[in-house]
Amino acid sequence: MAVKFNILAKPKLRNPVLVEGFPGLGLVGTIAASYLIEKLKMEPLGYITSDQFPPLAAVHNRQPLYPARMYYSTKYNLIVFVSEFVIPISVVNELAEKIYEFARKNKISKIISLGGIPIKGEQDEVYAISSLPSLIPALEKIPSVKIIKEGATTGVTGMLLAKGAVENYPVISLLAESHEGYMDPKAAAMVLDVLRTLLRFELDTSTLEDEAKVIDSKVKEALSKAKSAHSEYKKVQDEASLGQMYG
Repeated sequence: MAVKFNILAKPKLRNPVLVEGFPGLGLVGTIAASYLIEKLKMEPLGYITSDQFPPLAAVHNRQPLYPARMYYSTKYNLIVFVSEFVIPISVVNELAEKIYEFARKNKISKIISLGGIPIKGEQDEVYAISSLPSLIPALEKIPSVKIIKEGATTGVTGMLLAKGAVENYPVISLLAESHEGYMDPKAAAMVLDVLRTLLRFELDTSTLEDEAKVIDSKVKEALSKAKSAHSEYKKVQDEASLGQMYG
């Protein structure tokens, strides 16, 4: 079975923005998209299915849901796609094509993809890529944003950017510096701060920032314990070696 968009509602939107948040580094896309859906009180638009997707259901507030879903807001003139599983590589091209077709059919003004990129220094920058040069000036005006000039981007976002560049369609990718080993709500807050500046709407990301502090504290505590345990193990190992040497 091919990728299928199962539409449940027909909202009246006028050239809305489509935000895509799929899992990747630090789960930034999924966290950011889910936060948008919750805080903006978005309504269900539908869900995405494919025989290439993993057989699972997400459960939120006691309700089972398809893990790849679509939401909308008439107030904010916004559509959000979110997935709670990593998109299988076998279906990336087809899903990108379906999103692009959906965007064309529904007169989407632009597609904005949210994700993460490995931290290079302090966690304070959001990197941006655009399919059109005309979109760059607005991005450059945002202090935390750095435009990517060379590199590569993969997955659904990469396919959308490449197609948008060829067909002169507006696609933007926002990639917050993120940790690789665990989910990163701070990076999600960073990318949402850029998004709200671009789209000019209010969004309080303090909850995400508080979650980030808790996770950061727990990670530091775990690393400290691991380092301490390693030191103790090394000490015991050295003493055992000395005992064997001089036994």
